[in-house]
Amino acid sequence: MTHSFNRLTTIAALDIGSSKVCCVIAKISRDKRINVVGYGYNASKGIKNGVVVDINQATLSVCNAVEAAEQMANERIDRIIVNISGDKIKSTIKNASIAVNKNRPVNEADINKVIERGINKINVDGHELIHCLPTSYRLDMGEEIKDPRNIFGENLSVDILLGLMPDIMFRNLSTVIENAHLEIAGKAFSSYASGLSCLVDDEKEIGATVIDIGGGTTSIASFRHGHPVFFSSLAVGGNNVTNDIAYGLTTSFAHAERLKTLHGCAFLTSQDKAELINVYPVGEEDDCSIKQVPKSDLISIITPRIEEIFELVNEKFKEHGLADISSHRVVLTGGGSQLSGIREVAAMVLDKQVRLGKPKNIINLPDNLYNPAFSTCIGLLLFALNYTEKKPNKIINKPVRSDSGFVGSILSWFKQNF
Repeated sequence: MTHSFNRLTTIAALDIGSSKVCCVIAKISRDKRINVVGYGYNASKGIKNGVVVDINQATLSVCNAVEAAEQMANERIDRIIVNISGDKIKSTIKNASIAVNKNRPVNEADINKVIERGINKINVDGHELIHCLPTSYRLDMGEEIKDPRNIFGENLSVDILLGLMPDIMFRNLSTVIENAHLEIAGKAFSSYASGLSCLVDDEKEIGATVIDIGGGTTSIASFRHGHPVFFSSLAVGGNNVTNDIAYGLTTSFAHAERLKTLHGCAFLTSQDKAELINVYPVGEEDDCSIKQVPKSDLISIITPRIEEIFELVNEKFKEHGLADISSHRVVLTGGGSQLSGIREVAAMVLDKQVRLGKPKNIINLPDNLYNPAFSTCIGLLLFALNYTEKKPNKIINKPVRSDSGFVGSILSWFKQNF
């Protein structure tokens, strides 16, 4: 079943992050152009590492952002497209195949049939199904084909990318949305939405990975042949850098964030030892208690954490077979990508071409939103406008068992006790 977002004249996107909550309201013209008419954002509370930890605080953050957007747009909204994040999101591939008539080329009916078989009785095993995307086709087990229409063959197969989030985490998020008197009209992974807003068509076709560095999480989405092929996330982001600075320089979190913004850099230079910066000791935030430290001390705290983030991303690349693909580009976005020097560190650790990404696929975007921190929220509007996913009619929610019967019980006992 598909949603008819493209029939709506008004759509609203809600990005619930660990650092900020943002709501954007847009009007859709007859020629399917998106025109942003209102937006609002404020500091996020009740969200940690992309996960709801305080229902009431998170609800208040959502209400404040939505109300600000409504006032600017002079319109009330009751349905939103929301982002999905957190370090527990994952993706998996489901394969399906059918026999086709070798005496005629593959047609639309064949494609629909193999997709229907692929999405039939999907077992989510304690997860909420967020995405269900056909990514590639094959005829007679040959090479990947983007579009098998009008090609002859005897067997048609499809790979379907499933995006999953733990059910408990999704229920908490749904509760926040409901408490704000809103309805979830659609949902998308943060990194997928960011990819839609930041990547150009050639990047999605040749191969590119979006790394969205938020406050509490770093979200990853890899694209190839025009579609996402892999989703993942890490429980580390810009807030971790701020915390490291606060502990390392014994200052408040607010001042640590300011130091990161004004003086932070992802790598050390020879001039940094000579430059001094002002640091307020925690609890003594007045001018008479200022201490001065070399800028190099600040950067020496930041650099290991930034390198760690990309080393963890590299591990994800290796797991998915993307580490050795030289043509695969990386696009950094999200609020954490604005740190000076981060592009150079990412290129060094990942050994890939890296660029910084801003939301670019909507014309006449307000200047305040033309910023990496709003890539996800803008991408949610594009996701809604171009929605083509098919969801299964039947979803199974039970543990996957590889062993059964008496022998399975014995194997299970040995695994638990030895």
